[in-house]
Amino acid sequence: MTLSIRTHGIILGTENYEACVAFYRDVIGLPVWYDKGHLVCLRFGDGYLMIESGGVARNGRKAQSENPTMLRFNVTDVDQAAEALIAKGVTVDVTRFDWGTVGTFVDPDGNACELKDADDPYFQR
Repeated sequence: MTLSIRTHGIILGTENYEACVAFYRDVIGLPVWYDKGHLVCLRFGDGYLMIESGGVARNGRKAQSENPTMLRFNVTDVDQAAEALIAKGVTVDVTRFDWGTVGTFVDPDGNACELKDADDPYFQR
């Protein structure tokens, strides 16, 4: 049997609920799909990012053993997107590899996030 998946989503448990909602909504710019008061669901490409309470925050980036997941935002121009985030007070580390450019940053709970150049030929398939 094959699953008939209609959409995909990520549920992010946070300790700093209000700060994370503001970060993903106002800083990253994900539009609100719906808000139930105790959880917010944001549009994330053709899926969603649901933010709920119940996570554990860390100062700085969480260790990979603590949270091995990274949220990736495929953008047209990593440098331009990084500059926009930096202008909003987010620390972004841009790194260039032979396979592309990434900009790594963390959310208010210390969850790893990354900008990636969307013109990567892999995404053209």
